[in-house]
Amino acid sequence: MKTLIMSAVVAGFAMAAQAENWSVTSPNGLVKISVQLADLGGKADFPKGACLYYRVEQGAEGSRAVVVGDSPLGLQLQGQDFLNGLVFVSAQPQKLIEENYEVPHGKRHQCHNRAQHLTLAFRNAAGQPMEIDLRAYDNGVAFRYRLPGSGGASQTVETDATGFAIPKDAKMWMAASDKATTYSPAYEVYYENGIAPGMPSPNGLGWSFPVLFRTGEGRWALITEANVGANFCGTRLGSEAPQGVYRIAWPSAAEGNGTGAVKPTATLPWEMPWRVIVVGSGLGDIVESTLVTDVADASRIKDTSWIKPGRVAWSWWSDNPSPMDGEKQKKFVDLAAEMGWEYVLVDANWDIMDNGNVHDVLRHAKEKGIGVLLWYNSGGPHNVVTEKPRDTLTVAPVRRYELDMLKKWGVKGIKVDFFQSDKQNVFEEYHGLMEDAAQRHIMVNFHGCTLPRGWERTWPNLMSMEAVRGEECYIFDPKYPASAPVQNTILPFARNAVGPMDYTPVTFSDNKNARLTTVAHELALSVLFETGWLHFADKAESYLNLPDAPKNFLKHVPVTWDDVRFVAGEPGRFAIIARRNGDTWYIAGINGTPEPREEKIKPGAWLPAGRYELTRIGDGTDMHSFASDTTPFEAGGEFAVKMLPRGGFVATIKAMKP
Repeated sequence: MKTLIMSAVVAGFAMAAQAENWSVTSPNGLVKISVQLADLGGKADFPKGACLYYRVEQGAEGSRAVVVGDSPLGLQLQGQDFLNGLVFVSAQPQKLIEENYEVPHGKRHQCHNRAQHLTLAFRNAAGQPMEIDLRAYDNGVAFRYRLPGSGGASQTVETDATGFAIPKDAKMWMAASDKATTYSPAYEVYYENGIAPGMPSPNGLGWSFPVLFRTGEGRWALITEANVGANFCGTRLGSEAPQGVYRIAWPSAAEGNGTGAVKPTATLPWEMPWRVIVVGSGLGDIVESTLVTDVADASRIKDTSWIKPGRVAWSWWSDNPSPMDGEKQKKFVDLAAEMGWEYVLVDANWDIMDNGNVHDVLRHAKEKGIGVLLWYNSGGPHNVVTEKPRDTLTVAPVRRYELDMLKKWGVKGIKVDFFQSDKQNVFEEYHGLMEDAAQRHIMVNFHGCTLPRGWERTWPNLMSMEAVRGEECYIFDPKYPASAPVQNTILPFARNAVGPMDYTPVTFSDNKNARLTTVAHELALSVLFETGWLHFADKAESYLNLPDAPKNFLKHVPVTWDDVRFVAGEPGRFAIIARRNGDTWYIAGINGTPEPREEKIKPGAWLPAGRYELTRIGDGTDMHSFASDTTPFEAGGEFAVKMLPRGGFVATIKAMKP
């Protein structure tokens, strides 16, 4: 149950309005977003004439540092210019937004949305209105455009002039946007590791959200977008950044097999996505932020009791044809039952299964108390991927018939794959799928898909999204083993910081391209990466034959969390994160470098006073072995962890019984 409290703050507003310069400061006073209607021609590549610009600063008053410099705002529609010739009309009194909400899965169950909000109203030269909503959070800012009005002909945005001026001394971690192919775009490009602002995208197609950077002064920021509805498309940053200013870019025309319009179209009123910039003095502000879901629409599912996050046994990684074999699927049902996991995923081509059929698997799973998840191809005309079942989810009446059938069968959820587009027509399909599935109490996981944009708050039956170069690439990509250790240390601070990530981790055996990470590194990914469904990718024997300590850990590792804390790390080198489930803390760390690493961990303020039991499972004598120990631990103390090259560890801290 959520509460919404708004209070007006008007002091000093009239003076700011007369100066055509407005600002909003976060409740804790550490984050400020300012907007001005000014002529900045001659700065960067800005045009002459009065236009809208914003900037973002972080720090206490008197010592604030610029995190995003003066950056353009504005829109150009067909026949309407909201970029040049704008006139300020009014500003609503600032409001304090304070809201509590719950999510079934994510960084924490209980979330607190608290920000100062200001709406600015403008008119263009033709007298048409545009409004900009601004919010300043304790760890970031968000803004969006709104076009008031009602009805009438549809309108198309030709240019979204929003830009992001990155300080020249910054280092950036970002991934180039995918080239459109049979299987992409799917946000599966490697992250560039600590590059300078202004570097062109390697393929000339732009840069995908989220974009992580650190200023020369040591401030951190993450740029992304959220609450993208069916009335818009997914955007990115352009390939070039003239004088460090990146601008919004549209999807490429070739995406989605060439179907769908590139630019978004809607009728008025038109509420556009939030552009989000998480900022802070350290990486903890990035890792712990829920700003992406804070700005998302409230849940449209009243009763969420049927939504069950969980662990999943999955056969496809170790045996690609196995979903077409009923007996092999039963084996993974048995694996889930043995390990105490909640689900089994039957992947592509289950509808042409031999050696039994899907109903045999469903009956066997029901006997074992295991929920069944089924794979689907999202196509439709937007892809030419042949894997089945396909052509059942694109058209609404056909989709609803299919979902009704799955509900009768007792299927708990679906994995929907191969979207290959950020265009508006595909975003309409995402929203239709989430809504229709929710009405039938079916959970959803998107693969070959776009980036999380806060939808898991609005539709909490959305359990996870891929949008990452995950461990399936041990099958396809010879470069993956050498890249994975470094990429894994970037993902918690970038991709996974904006929403659930179906990486399909914890592979102890080798596939076509042998891994370089240690088994403890792989074990750590089960906690380091957050997702509502945790798909264990390896073959059954890899888990059943584990030593007692890691096997027992995987039997009990949760996927729902009550809190998250950044412990230590640097993207591209190492990452350590703590997550709490109930009264137990789970700490996971990985080393992405070819040198060994030792860290001392002091739980500090987030561990209440008391006596605890500390269990560590880390690297053994080589990359294929574990070492474990259990010792008493006092709050306020510290403990050491040693990681081999590309190694890792997990630790649990449990309160000792009196």
